[in-house]
Amino acid sequence: MRVGLLTREYPPEVYGGAGVHVEYLARELARLTDVTVHCFGAPREAADPDSGPTVVAHQPWELLAGQDKHLAALETMSVDLTMAAVAGDLDLVHSHTWYANFAGHLAKLTHGIPHVVTTHSLEPMRPWKAEQLGGGYALSSFCERTSIEAADAVIAVSEGMRRDVLSAYPDVDPAKVHVVYNGIDTAEYRRDDATGVLERYGVDPARPYVLFVGRITRQKGLTHLIDAAAHLDPAAQLVLCAGAPDTREIAAEIEEGFAELSRQRGGVIWIREMLAKPQVVQLLGHATVFVCPSIYEPLGIVNLEAMACGTAVVATATGGIPEVVVDGETGLLVPFEPGDAAQNPADPGRFARDIADRLNELVADPARADRMGDAGRERAVQEFSWSAIAAETLALYERLTASA
Repeated sequence: MRVGLLTREYPPEVYGGAGVHVEYLARELARLTDVTVHCFGAPREAADPDSGPTVVAHQPWELLAGQDKHLAALETMSVDLTMAAVAGDLDLVHSHTWYANFAGHLAKLTHGIPHVVTTHSLEPMRPWKAEQLGGGYALSSFCERTSIEAADAVIAVSEGMRRDVLSAYPDVDPAKVHVVYNGIDTAEYRRDDATGVLERYGVDPARPYVLFVGRITRQKGLTHLIDAAAHLDPAAQLVLCAGAPDTREIAAEIEEGFAELSRQRGGVIWIREMLAKPQVVQLLGHATVFVCPSIYEPLGIVNLEAMACGTAVVATATGGIPEVVVDGETGLLVPFEPGDAAQNPADPGRFARDIADRLNELVADPARADRMGDAGRERAVQEFSWSAIAAETLALYERLTASA
């Protein structure tokens, strides 16, 4: 079977969980069938056909490239056209995120092949994207809705995401929506005892620290974490590994919040660059606790990464996170009540204090944090294998192509 994975992100241009997902899914699927990855960005080096998938990079129409945010969605759609145009030799296409969903939909219509969509997030659940995309948010929503409603199968990365798909798109047949979790490579994500990365960025290995890793976007809840940090035990360091802001506005907001926090307390470190995987792994493995304050998270693959590195997790009880982080066993969950359509907390002050309270519980009891970290590592190894996820995905492909 010839499968095309359609994605915006693919190594080395990966900045979010969807890109991580496609990287590992492609690697494992390529051991089972013929896989070509169609991605955005700079041309990739020719792959060794015996060691992984073929990779084809696509660029936007020159007239649209580099334009303002209102045309960014049109730029994306121009890439989708080129992806669809070269999909004629495939037996099935599998798209990831709205950036590539429309390419899969057009390939289905043009070449008469099945289209599978994996939903890593949903545009109706992220209205703050209008701040980033301007009028392009209507286009991103159109691409996603059209593609999901017409897809032959929809893969949700958690049961929570499946519920969101059926709520946001009630015309979708529930029988077409399948849950296949994200995975983790526990050979790559495991504790690294070296401390060179910590020392390079000014993190004291002898002091406890709370770690955040993520993009600067409304979804990840970084503003709420900064509010929570005002109540964090002064003995703990706070390390923010945060970059790639969605907009200038949120970048300025985080700058202001970080400056004010730094005036209030010491031990606050902001690593602004997007670090390489081995650097992130070292930071994860030495953290006393990893924090995920997201206000929307279909699964939260970064929580799996922390767990695989043997680190306890404090995370918001939203979306698919409770399916990964077992409250009281692999970490602590923070109650969350959305107060509006943008998923902002109904009581931001209470939410921030709840985050701080749970972080302080584990900072004050490192032995308990260690036990949770050990349990998280065990859960990641036993429940979230990429090889099993790839086999489940391929079985879905085979059912669809057999009935096509």
